[in-house]
Amino acid sequence: MKNKASYIRITVLVAVAYFLVEYALPVEGGSALSEYPITWLILFVAGILALAVELSVAALQNVLYRSLSEEEKKRYNLAKQAEEEKRWAWFNKTYHKMLDKKPMSSESEIVLDHNYDGIKELDNNLPPWWIYGFYLTIVFAVVYLARFHVFNDYSQLEEYETEIAQAELAIAEYKKTAKNLVDINTVEFLDNPTDLGAGKSIFQANCIACHKADGGGGIGPNLTDEYWILGGGIKNIFKVISEGGRSGKGMVAWDQTLKPLERAQVASYVLSLQGTTPAEPKEPEGELWVDENAAEGKNTPETTVEESNTTAGDTTMTENTAVE
Repeated sequence: MKNKASYIRITVLVAVAYFLVEYALPVEGGSALSEYPITWLILFVAGILALAVELSVAALQNVLYRSLSEEEKKRYNLAKQAEEEKRWAWFNKTYHKMLDKKPMSSESEIVLDHNYDGIKELDNNLPPWWIYGFYLTIVFAVVYLARFHVFNDYSQLEEYETEIAQAELAIAEYKKTAKNLVDINTVEFLDNPTDLGAGKSIFQANCIACHKADGGGGIGPNLTDEYWILGGGIKNIFKVISEGGRSGKGMVAWDQTLKPLERAQVASYVLSLQGTTPAEPKEPEGELWVDENAAEGKNTPETTVEESNTTAGDTTMTENTAVE
């Protein structure tokens, strides 16, 4: 199958099959190829059928050609050649016109008096497609200059600010579902039973040696009362877990061990221990913490992080088990 037309017919047939599939199986905001994987099979079968037909026709033509006499073969070849030249005449003419190159028979007219070890240089004209492209860049430059520097349609700064605003919206939308991007400024109390359950597992694996399983406190402070050394609330607890507590008191920074979501989960679980009654509660330490948001009637305990001039760590976790 050496005929260019055969390849074109196969391509057109597959393209038609694709558009028919898209028309028959419309998908809002997408493509049928992604929504219905079977469409790939349909296009593959269409391509195979088209190829089989072209190969069959080519084989039949070959058999018929071999049955011709030598004289008939010559006439057939001449007719075929004339047909091919006529079919692609416009394309070939346009192609050569866009290149604007001299035929090999006329190259003697443009040979320069330069000789490099037997290699001669030709003085061909610049291809018209290149010249037209250059002219288009000049037109574009003039329009650009007039639009941005004469009429002040809009500036690059405005375009930059628009892109930044769109990017910030996209980031904010992404962060709604990407919990592992949580930090000290965006952490919120997680009241979902799944998150609290995960926080409890992390707490029991890493914190009970200092705080006991019920949070009543041992080496570390009591986590069930309303007294906190570095401030209560989800943000302060998250900060202490991430950065560690008082120096020399055994509390380590868990930001290299626990993921942001895991720290938010265990902080939420610690906060959920408020008001529970441990078996052997430790005496209160620190100062009474009043949640301003809770006092205003808000459901989610949001508090500001205490400044670094406060002393001691409120939640002490010992690094006895590594959390994956």
